[in-house]
Amino acid sequence: MKINKKTGLIEDVEYIPSPNADDRPEDRDPELIVIHNISLPPGKFGGDYIRQLFTNSLNPNEHPYFQEIHSLHVSAHALIHRDGQITQFVPFNKRAWHAGVSCYKDKQQCNDFSIGIELEGTDDLPYETVQYRQLADMINALRKCYTCIEGDAITGHCDIAPDRKTDPGQAFDWDRLKRLIT
Repeated sequence: MKINKKTGLIEDVEYIPSPNADDRPEDRDPELIVIHNISLPPGKFGGDYIRQLFTNSLNPNEHPYFQEIHSLHVSAHALIHRDGQITQFVPFNKRAWHAGVSCYKDKQQCNDFSIGIELEGTDDLPYETVQYRQLADMINALRKCYTCIEGDAITGHCDIAPDRKTDPGQAFDWDRLKRLIT
């Protein structure tokens, strides 16, 4: 996997620009990777609903749950689907709106200095082997591109917003990911 530092995009993956992004604060490079999970509707995989959410085009009439979330303005830098396919929504050199109210090592507003990676999944269902491989490849490529991302600067959404979030959940195997990262 290769990232173009100038564009902030992964080469040879689908890029669907999200309007839910903006510039990072001046002279602020990514230094943290935040792992999330998402499934829409909850517990269902596949389909186009995650793309619709991140591009503000989710139809609230498609599912009762969508009535609660269709007006949210959220995004992630990248999504790793269950089959390993990657979709990028925000260039890594931009600020995605993935963390919300958050804190990492006494630093507030994690969106300013983090990269948000969504895994298609839930807190309690095992993730796919190919998702771990793709995630590890992405982390390795990000570390090469953004040297401010140091060894242990990978965390879950649950760790930066513990009172609000639980993802990537108890089904996420942190040891497995650590073994795959070079």
